[in-house]
Amino acid sequence: MASHSDTLVVFFGATAGANGGKLGSDEREIILLVWQIVDLHEKKVGKLHKCHVKPDSLELTDQCKEETGLTLDEIIKAEPLDKVLQQFQQSVSSEVKCLDRNSYTLCVNSPLIIRQALHPEASKKNLVLPECFFSFVDVRKEFHKCCPNAGPAQKLTLTSMMECIRCQTKIRSFLIVLISRVVTTEYIGLSLLMHLMCAKDVNHKFSCVETVKYKFDSGTCSKTEPVDSETVIRARGLPWQSSDQDIARFFKGLNIAKGGVALCLNAQGRRNGEALVRFINSEHRDLALERHKHHMGSRYIEVYKATGEEFLKIAGGTSNEVAQFLSKENQVIIRMRGLPFTATPQEVLSFLGPESPVTDGGEGLLFVKYPDGRPTGDAFVLFSCEEYAQNALKKHKQILGKRYIELFRSTAAEVQQVLNRYMSTPLIATLPPSPIVTRDCIRLRGLPYTAGIEDILEFMGEHTVDIKPHGVHMVLNQQGRPSGDAFIQMKSSDKAFMVAQKCHKKTMKDRYVEVFQCSTEEMSIVLMGGTLNRSGLSPPPCKLPCLSPPTAYAAFPTPPAILSEAALYQPPLLAAPRPPQTTAHTPPGPGALVRMQGLPYNAGVKDILSFFQGYQVSTCSTEGRHRQKCVF
Repeated sequence: MASHSDTLVVFFGATAGANGGKLGSDEREIILLVWQIVDLHEKKVGKLHKCHVKPDSLELTDQCKEETGLTLDEIIKAEPLDKVLQQFQQSVSSEVKCLDRNSYTLCVNSPLIIRQALHPEASKKNLVLPECFFSFVDVRKEFHKCCPNAGPAQKLTLTSMMECIRCQTKIRSFLIVLISRVVTTEYIGLSLLMHLMCAKDVNHKFSCVETVKYKFDSGTCSKTEPVDSETVIRARGLPWQSSDQDIARFFKGLNIAKGGVALCLNAQGRRNGEALVRFINSEHRDLALERHKHHMGSRYIEVYKATGEEFLKIAGGTSNEVAQFLSKENQVIIRMRGLPFTATPQEVLSFLGPESPVTDGGEGLLFVKYPDGRPTGDAFVLFSCEEYAQNALKKHKQILGKRYIELFRSTAAEVQQVLNRYMSTPLIATLPPSPIVTRDCIRLRGLPYTAGIEDILEFMGEHTVDIKPHGVHMVLNQQGRPSGDAFIQMKSSDKAFMVAQKCHKKTMKDRYVEVFQCSTEEMSIVLMGGTLNRSGLSPPPCKLPCLSPPTAYAAFPTPPAILSEAALYQPPLLAAPRPPQTTAHTPPGPGALVRMQGLPYNAGVKDILSFFQGYQVSTCSTEGRHRQKCVF
């Protein structure tokens, strides 16, 4: 029997939209498949098969009609893609058997029909492609090997290849002209071209077979590993629950490098809808860019160029613990979020149950911790098969202890990224280090929007006695509504640390509240309109110079003898007008600005002027009722 390289199946296709060099770039479905067997050993050509394919969307572009000559009536009468593929497999298998062969290889004029049209469409329609569609020969690359002086393979056309091979063989010119007249379609021309390449004068052997990966291989990436920037893209707009396998399915037909999908996380450790994807070479990266604004479900995905440095920043890792955890091949990774801080491996295994056994028991669990060893509430779990992982995902939002647990698919790159984030970044980034930073405040994040000071005091419990008078500050958003954040001034740094340890992620009105220790300066930045997050402090858009208040007004009047507990801790209101004080004080110079904070919502300019009775105020303006601030 002849080798498989002696039996080629010329394969050609067209879509309902763009064809040629842009085939597959507009997501239009396949409407035409053509194939023909070429026996290079016996120099014979089999029967030409031409099948129309009925797409789900019965619409043809003008360009398609002009290039293919097909009409909508012809397409409506056709079979769907799955039926045509069955017909292809049956006819080719039958003809190959008649030739006394047992294998063959597809031959295409461009990989686009395989990589950009057939595989993506089959993936969306959940069709299982025959094995023959996972390997093929690109005739342009084979011709470039045969005639290296013909120019770059990507720019070769059927006409240019036939003209070039005519000049290098003893075939008479009139025969080439005759062939050119006969060749009215591309797929017939390919068959003739291959005969010319295998002629005695050329005697080319087809040997460079390209492959399409059956599935994406997960894996780890070291920070020291070189990554070519010409192989990396950034995908944006992904559904938050997307896994690396979902992303690989979106790029079906293109070969992604092992461990080449890195999901990006935001400052809170949650997915932000972006991913960095690394392909095996620049050719596949360029084809991936052609899928810009293709759809994943109902969402369109944006695809842009990225760099190797960006990929390593997300996917690269140096932790031996992570490397050991991910060293097991072909494992499905599930991320658990919201675990009780006291959760043990045995409790997690019991929560998952016998229907979803974890790989190697406790060895298949990786708890994420802060640098000081405190648990973060996150963990990663390994399962040996898809069935066990699916059973585990059914536990999503079920209760462990007193907390509901979130479960979703994860990736090796996400494991690296989460561990890197928690192990290398402080909980709250501070300002540049100063000689003494007193962290005697705490920040509450994730408060219910209906929460008031009374709810916060109840949440603090026994630690309420350690709050400074007027030390509870609610943070409002730009619309004047609660933002879900609050700051509390404690009597000492030790008290603030104790509260952050004991109250972090306690529940208030069915919501867990995060509690972080911070400094007075950090609190002031936020209350002045800036932001405070894991990436550091951001000052207000226009931070005005803040002058100390006059000493005569440094202390507010003694509160009445009977006050509610909430009134004791909330910020003071404007003091009542008072006569000028005799205490010596030098007022601010001409043109000086003073910014007030903590004003009542109903305070007007008259109230502010009355508050500063005895001082000469030139102008006074408020920033709006939603900010509780004033500049004059």
